Amino acid sequence: MTSTQSAPTEQAVRDALTSVEDPEIHKPITELGMVKDVTVGESGAVGVGIYLTVQGCPMKTTITERVTSAVEAVDGVTSVDVELDVMSDEQRTELRKQLRGDSEEPRIPFAEPGSMTRVYCVASGKGGVGKSSVTVNLAASMAERGLSVGVVDADIYGHSVPRMLGADGKPTQVDQMIMPPQAHGVKVISIGMFTPGNTPVVWRGPMLHRALQQFLSDVFWGDLDVLLLDLPPGTGDVALSTAQLIPNAEILVVTTPQQAAAEVAERAGAISMQTRQRLAGVVENMSWMELPDGQRMEVFGSGGGQIVADSLTRSIGADVPLLGQVPLDPKLRESGDGGTPLVLEDPDSPASQVLGDVAKKLSTRARGLAGQLLSVSPA
Repeated sequence: MTSTQSAPTEQAVRDALTSVEDPEIHKPITELGMVKDVTVGESGAVGVGIYLTVQGCPMKTTITERVTSAVEAVDGVTSVDVELDVMSDEQRTELRKQLRGDSEEPRIPFAEPGSMTRVYCVASGKGGVGKSSVTVNLAASMAERGLSVGVVDADIYGHSVPRMLGADGKPTQVDQMIMPPQAHGVKVISIGMFTPGNTPVVWRGPMLHRALQQFLSDVFWGDLDVLLLDLPPGTGDVALSTAQLIPNAEILVVTTPQQAAAEVAERAGAISMQTRQRLAGVVENMSWMELPDGQRMEVFGSGGGQIVADSLTRSIGADVPLLGQVPLDPKLRESGDGGTPLVLEDPDSPASQVLGDVAKKLSTRARGLAGQLLSVSPA
């Protein structure tokens, strides 16, 4: 006994397409106006027209595969042909308005009242303490935990985050929006993605401020749980611009055990007293080296992280915890050079365990009034 399977309906195909998300915007393509048309032949051959946001969209292969897979799962479909087209300027403008609102003025969603995104500025007093390594590993660990995470490489002169995260893609511009590349589930933006080769960036303060503002307002981050900013060392223009642009951001201080580094790190943390930002805590990097016989060699001395945490606690009158001590591990450097954070490449290593624990503390901390600027006057 044989049965003839009927061809699918156009509505069944369109229903299936509601499960297909744009890989950059993370919303269904049906909501974004990306479905151009659907045709269904009597034999079950289905044709789907898809609008790409821009010509040469880097995600066109992914979109084609997702559409094909979703439609093939519909009963009665015998073949799927996906035809790609490109949105007009008018369609892109409508998409931008749908995602970002009708305002022409750039706005920073993380600074708006009611924003639930936790923003951490990873700061250090001096260079060479592993601030960027800590940033990318925290980001990767948080994303591994299922959070939506973004990283802004705010170290304009010394940008290194793209290499350390393995983010070799380029940003895509849609109307007045910038779609950030992703790596290991983390969205990332850096000035290094806009400069040819290893060209140095030679800018004065106002240009740094404008670049940071664009990274925060023009980039479409979507609904982030956590945004990490890898700040340049010290207490200069970028640190002050960050406080101005995202006053609710919290400061995470990275130091080494060395006394001289700790003293400089204190200054980086103490800027919070001027900017009225909350101090999330201190991370001590390169704390010791594990020797084959199980002993610890304290290459850079000891106690710097706790000294910074205690000093800042006294200065601001609120608890500033030492969140973790990361042991010195050559693999941390090697994984950064290779573009796969250590917490993903070797999650059982001692350094990964500490970094994962710090990421857990920062991502599960209860969100309340702590760190918020309150307009309260005594009765």
